[in-house]
Amino acid sequence: MAYQATTALRKIAALKKRIRIIQGGTSASKTISILLFLINAAQSDKTATLTSVTAESIPHLKRGAIRDFKNIMVSHNYWNDELWNATDSIYSFETGSKIEFFSTDNADKLRGGRRDRCFMNEANNNTFDAFEQLEVRTKEYFFLDYNPTTSFWAHEELIDLRDDVDFIILTYLDNEGLSPEIVASIEQRKSRPSWWRVYGEGQLGEVETRIYTGWGVLDEIPPEAKLRRRGGDYGYTNDPTALVDVYSWNGGYILDEQLYKKGMSNKAIADVILSLEDVLNVMDSSEPKSNDELKSYGVQVIGATKGPGSVNQGIQLIQDAQVWVTKRSINLLKEQRNYSWVTDREGKILNTPQDWDNHALDAARYAISSMNPNEPARKAYTFVPDEPIFGSIGL
Repeated sequence: MAYQATTALRKIAALKKRIRIIQGGTSASKTISILLFLINAAQSDKTATLTSVTAESIPHLKRGAIRDFKNIMVSHNYWNDELWNATDSIYSFETGSKIEFFSTDNADKLRGGRRDRCFMNEANNNTFDAFEQLEVRTKEYFFLDYNPTTSFWAHEELIDLRDDVDFIILTYLDNEGLSPEIVASIEQRKSRPSWWRVYGEGQLGEVETRIYTGWGVLDEIPPEAKLRRRGGDYGYTNDPTALVDVYSWNGGYILDEQLYKKGMSNKAIADVILSLEDVLNVMDSSEPKSNDELKSYGVQVIGATKGPGSVNQGIQLIQDAQVWVTKRSINLLKEQRNYSWVTDREGKILNTPQDWDNHALDAARYAISSMNPNEPARKAYTFVPDEPIFGSIGL
């Protein structure tokens, strides 16, 4: 069945300014409508154009925009296998226009060739630098979409601050293609104010199940910050090994990701640690053999304190502190955005944190939990928001 023209699509098609920001709730047809608009534009071109569709990672693209693109093309009988370059993720239309898909974690792509149009999917999962690198190389117009779980650079750098920005909010009510069952499922959550504000009404807020909120992002480590610990969480085949440096600064903590990689032997981990600034390493104590091996290579190691209630206690220590993260800590920021309390079938929030996609967060927790919680992190410094080291606030 072909995708229908919805209110969401009509609102998006009415946008005229260079930067077109679409904020919205769940099932609002943000991504589908933008892709429909871009497909129509590519099919109507008199002169060949290039459109880039981007997201934070290739897996994210494959699960989202690429799958949606293919579904749209197939449902409208537009799809031609011979026009799809699966290796480079590029579709070539009969008009000569192309739509390409690539991730913003590919620095070469960000700083590479130019394009006519661009679409950054789930923009809040991408850095402002990635947006700027793409936007300055885009000729015609630039779409961004996202769920408004928190304020991010689109609110702080673009909306109401630039003259070339169109901004709209879409909700599920703008998507007439939804089944009655999905509408009913969405509306039964009206009793959950935090969820409803973000996903029902498309308004800015915090998802109620998120564990860590209000973290700031720094462009770099301030020179007066003091390195206190390095936390480590082991992985190998399915999970990455994560190393996170913890600095004390301005009465709180700065987290700086140093390693996030699968397939790392203990020797390789030790080599990474020994190449970094010397500090006590607090590693996962469930692998004492690995910790002993690191020690044999000359690494300062202690095992993280574990036991009943230790995870929630460590989470509480972090929640009670002001936390900043360096913008290069991409995986740590991804984990922080998605780290949530488990809910039961009725949506009730349980006092149990999820135990997946939390490797860098666990590393940071080990490090901070090993420090004396009664000891001030550091003498507070004057907060100067206009200093160039500061990036987005509120991730």
